Amino acid sequence: MRKGNFVSLLANISLNLLPLFSYKNQTMLQIAFIRENQEKVISALAKRNMDARAVVEEVVQLDEKRRAAQVELDNTLSESNKLSKDIGELMKAGEKSKAGILKEKTVLLKEKSKALAESADALANELTEKLYTLPNLPADIVPVGKTPEDNLNVYEEGDIPVLHEAAQPHWELVKQYDIIDFELGNKITGAGFPVYKGKGARLQRALINYFLDKNTAAGYQEVQVPHFVNEASAYGTGQLPDKEGQMYHDAADNLYLIPTAEVPVTNIFRDVIVSENEFPILRTAYTPCFRREAGSYGAHVRGLNRLHQFDKVEIVRIEHPDKSYEALDGMVEHVKNILQELKLPFRILRLCGGDMGFTSALTYDFEVYSTAQERWLEISSVSNFETFQANRLKLRFKDKDGKNQLAHTLNGSSLALPRVLAGILENYQTPEGIVIPEVLRPYCGFDIID
Repeated sequence: MRKGNFVSLLANISLNLLPLFSYKNQTMLQIAFIRENQEKVISALAKRNMDARAVVEEVVQLDEKRRAAQVELDNTLSESNKLSKDIGELMKAGEKSKAGILKEKTVLLKEKSKALAESADALANELTEKLYTLPNLPADIVPVGKTPEDNLNVYEEGDIPVLHEAAQPHWELVKQYDIIDFELGNKITGAGFPVYKGKGARLQRALINYFLDKNTAAGYQEVQVPHFVNEASAYGTGQLPDKEGQMYHDAADNLYLIPTAEVPVTNIFRDVIVSENEFPILRTAYTPCFRREAGSYGAHVRGLNRLHQFDKVEIVRIEHPDKSYEALDGMVEHVKNILQELKLPFRILRLCGGDMGFTSALTYDFEVYSTAQERWLEISSVSNFETFQANRLKLRFKDKDGKNQLAHTLNGSSLALPRVLAGILENYQTPEGIVIPEVLRPYCGFDIID
C-alpha cells in the first residue's frame, strides 16, 4: 500500500458522484411493473449475478392465476347479489316457489365464492412470498461485478501516518491502555460483546455525541427508538426474509433485536401517507446494533473489526422520487465531512451488483485505512432504496394531482463506531499514548490516552 497523501480520483472536480438520470427508469418491484417489464427485471437482476428468469416467470404465472381467481370470485359474488335482488322481487310478488329455487342457487354460489376466496387468498400469499425473494434492481450506474474487488473506487482522501516501530493493532492497544476488555465481555456474554472501560467508554460516548451533533446540525431530527422490532417492521425494511437467521430473535414474543437503527426509524413511516410539502423528512438515531454474524472467523474479524453488539448512529431520509439521488449525494458529502474532521484516511467505493445489499438500488461504502493492520475497514454504507422499502412499508405521498405515490427511502451510517474507533486508536497512536482527534477533545475532556 502506498504511503503519503491520497489524491482524489476525481481530480479537479467536486464529489458529484451521480450523473442525472430519471428515477422513472427504476423498478418499484411491484407486480404490475414485473408483469409489464419481465425482461428488464431479469436483465437488471443479472447485474446482481442472479438468474431470476424462473422466479420472474413463476411470479407472473401466480399473478395470472390470482387475477383469474379474483375475476371469477367477483363474477360469482355479482351473480349472487343479482339473485338476492331477484329473490326479493319474487317474494314481493308472492312467487315463493320461484324464489325458493333461486335461494338454492344462492347457497351453491356462496359455497363457490367461499372456495374461490380461499383460493385467491392462497395464491396472493404464495405470490407475496415469491416477491419477497426478489432483491431490488440495481441503478444504471451500479458497476458489474461479483466480489468486493469489483467495487469502483471513486474517491480517496487523507494522510496515512507513518507509525513508530512499536506500533500495534487496536486489539493489543486496548489491553495496553486497559480501555476495552474483550475477555471480560466474553465472560459476561460471549465473544463479540466487549466491555468499554475508563477512557475507552468516554471516547465511545464522545463519538456518539459528536455524530449526533453533526447530524442534528445538518437538519436531521433526533429520535430514540425501540431496540426490538416486530416481524412486520423487519419485513418492511427488507431484513426479513433475507436476513432471517442473522438477527437475534425472541421466539416467545416474536420480536427481533435490531441490526441497525434503520429498521425502527424507517418503520416510523410504515402505513403513512405524507404530504408532498413534508419532503425531505430527515431522522437520526443512536442505538446499539445486534448481529449474529454466523460463520465469521479469522484474523480479519479480530477485536473491533466484527462484533455481535456495537454502537451506531444512523441517518434516514424519506424523499420525493425526483430528489432522492440529489439527497444521496448530500448524505455522501455529510459522511465525508465527518471523516475529514476526524482526519482519518478514507476512501469511497461505489458497490458493484454482486456486493450490494438486498434492498439497495445504489450503495456507497466508506472505508478507513487501518495503518496498523495495513488494510481498509468499512465504516459506513450510504444507500438509496428508491421505492423498494416504501412498497413493502406502504409509505406513500399525495402528488399534486392528489394521487398516492410511493416515496423513496435512503439511509446511511453516520457512523458505525467500532471500526472508526479502531482507526482512531491505530492511526493516532504514538510512543507517548493515543492522541485524541482535535474535534473530539471537547467531548472527551482529555487529549490523550496514556
